[in-house]
Amino acid sequence: MSTAIWWIRRDLRLADNQPLAAAVRHQRVIPLYILDNTLWSSPWVGEQRQAFLLEGLRQLDQLLQARGSRLIVRLGHPVEELHRLVQETGAAAIYAEADYSPYARRRDAQVAAALPLTLLPGVSLFTPGEIVKKDGSPYVVFTPFSQACKQFPQPAAADLCPAPSTLPPVNGVHSLAIPESPTPSSGLFPAGEQEGQRRLTAFAGQWMAPIRHYADRRDRLDLEGTATLSPYLRLGMVSIRQAVVSARACIAAAPRVGDQDAQRGAEVWLNELLWREFYIHILYHFPHVRRGSFRPEYDQIQWLNDVSQFHAWQAGQTGFPVVDAAMRHLQHIGWMPNRARMIVASFLVKDLLIDWRWGETYFMQQLIDGDPAANNGGWQWTAGTGTDAAPYFRIFSPVSQSQRFDPEGEYIRRWLPELARVPRERIHAPWAMTPLEQQAAGCLIGHTYPAPLIDRQQTRERTLMAYAAARKG
Repeated sequence: MSTAIWWIRRDLRLADNQPLAAAVRHQRVIPLYILDNTLWSSPWVGEQRQAFLLEGLRQLDQLLQARGSRLIVRLGHPVEELHRLVQETGAAAIYAEADYSPYARRRDAQVAAALPLTLLPGVSLFTPGEIVKKDGSPYVVFTPFSQACKQFPQPAAADLCPAPSTLPPVNGVHSLAIPESPTPSSGLFPAGEQEGQRRLTAFAGQWMAPIRHYADRRDRLDLEGTATLSPYLRLGMVSIRQAVVSARACIAAAPRVGDQDAQRGAEVWLNELLWREFYIHILYHFPHVRRGSFRPEYDQIQWLNDVSQFHAWQAGQTGFPVVDAAMRHLQHIGWMPNRARMIVASFLVKDLLIDWRWGETYFMQQLIDGDPAANNGGWQWTAGTGTDAAPYFRIFSPVSQSQRFDPEGEYIRRWLPELARVPRERIHAPWAMTPLEQQAAGCLIGHTYPAPLIDRQQTRERTLMAYAAARKG
């Protein structure tokens, strides 16, 4: 009997799963997830993402059992556990999705050197090295990269692999129980492929779906304007190909009904999916970005790295409401919209002059959708040290960002109850209230809510000087 192992990593789904589609050509398929000791003990693996993963494994096991199979779970080093399972089962092939982080590439090279491993696409839309300039060098600017992607053959609905309706039983193979997480999974992000599919359909799969308003609402903190699919894409509960197919279907359908909003919203969302793609390719071609700046001159920045200020930022106690609201949002549910991420990152790096890598690590510890490539790319963009970077002299004003993207202060009040009674005209800068106004609002600056941690007029000049000194070498 021909046996194949489907080695699950970042593809907790049955639909449009190319390694699974290859494995089912064998008579026997063993769905395997290895709790990799290296990853499991990493300080980058946060409790909320771990809980989301474990619940996702439980959901996947249920889907497998409904089809006659089950999930096999092992704990240890992948080479050793795969070798052991091959010996136990006589498996002739191992199929997995190619992954492109430095650790994933080292791990897979070790496995491929010892065992019959076949890597197939799935984590990214295109294989790194496929989208390159005419001279063969990688793109380092997003716009030409995205344009090149759009010129490549695109996946169509007919290309998506259907989920198998049945799978052969897995008998006589030992499995560990899926561990319980010490942290409950976020109720706002139920794990699993079924929830991911539901969200994708709700966002982009029906007439008058929220994707129509995505271009206008995605930056608003007080509105539910984003797709909220990033955790599901991160762990492959929804495939990137299916997301792109959905975006392109909306783009194609919108002109037929004269809906320019839907077309524009779908085009902007497609670009966001391509940003994710871009950062995967950047990490592949330039793995040094995991350790330092894409632009080496910025590794010379003299950071202040004030630990007490970093802790105030983590705790949402900076005295700048939009920053604090976003950081408490992150603490509570392990997620926040991209606009909030940019605001808090800019404040940490360019107002507090704290090394962006501190923020990168903290985000990886907190985010359900924490992804090494996208997280690194986002932090380097904001810090001005990356590829398609925000200019070093662009420093977000928390007050103006708050006024623009949370005009009534609803997001702030949702996450900062101590500011619940502060009037709209003061909510973005409560320190401007008079003592009588503070008393009326039940918000005493420096007591019930912190005074501003810094004077931004002074910190701006300090930051510009630090960046300019690094650029001069």
